[in-house]
Amino acid sequence: MMPTTPRHESPLAANIDPRMSVTGDIATAIPGLSLFRRDQPAPPAVCMIEPSLILVGRGEKRLWVGGESYCYDPSRFLVTSLDLPANSEVMVASPEQPCVGLVLKLNVSMLAEVITQGGLPATRQRAEGTGAGIGHLSSALESALDRLLTLLDEPEAIPVLAPLVLREIHYRLLNTDQGPRLRQITAVDGQGYRIAKAIDWLKLNYAAALRIDDLAARVQMSAPTFHHHFRQLTRMSPLQYQKWLRLNEARRLMLTERLDVSRAAFAVGYESPSQFSREYGRLFGTAPSRDMALLRGQPTETQALGTATP
Repeated sequence: MMPTTPRHESPLAANIDPRMSVTGDIATAIPGLSLFRRDQPAPPAVCMIEPSLILVGRGEKRLWVGGESYCYDPSRFLVTSLDLPANSEVMVASPEQPCVGLVLKLNVSMLAEVITQGGLPATRQRAEGTGAGIGHLSSALESALDRLLTLLDEPEAIPVLAPLVLREIHYRLLNTDQGPRLRQITAVDGQGYRIAKAIDWLKLNYAAALRIDDLAARVQMSAPTFHHHFRQLTRMSPLQYQKWLRLNEARRLMLTERLDVSRAAFAVGYESPSQFSREYGRLFGTAPSRDMALLRGQPTETQALGTATP
């Protein structure tokens, strides 16, 4: 029977704790698997989530996609089927009881193979809402994830055993209540698959001029249908999505490559630095120059808006 109330802690927490002694995020030796720890609640922070399974072993987090919120805890996992711009919020955490968890990037090709070889129905059932959903964590899925974490203690076994456990995790995930959402992105004639392909194009061509009719035709959809399904799944229009990509890439360029505001704006496709600054402030809550000072740890009266782990 599925749990009806959130659990305070999952057995996964005991497997994550020794690997996360301080707050932060780490990539592991298993491709696509990362761990996180937070020692206190934190307000929503901007992030981009790839198709992933995200869960907490202890604590509680919340993801915002558009105006919709998705709360997850040790009994409920978050799954995303598209690259989604979002905001991630830490709800429950403390130094004594830190919020710890994992992010596992999903392999769409593996999902398709498991559906075919496992005899799972390639359902045409439409998952409601965005490309994100909350599912109940089954004991079988939890056990498989625990075994994946334990493999980190046997580095020499990872190349042989991790692919097998990952395959099981994908199978178990497809058999949860979020299975229909994930099956949508594997069906080449489905709307979710086509929107995912459009997103792939946008990620590679964010600085280019965007013509909705051309992008819709590229994924074999009419412009009105494309626009409708894109907004339904991402809670953004294609133009808003492109703007989000541009602003976040400009932020990266200013932070890591030390570009000034104007050069960063032009590099990502803006023709007006003043327009760029206005839109940057709306997304990140402060002007680009001030945001850079915050992120670089220069003296300021307020804390930085950092990127987040979902």
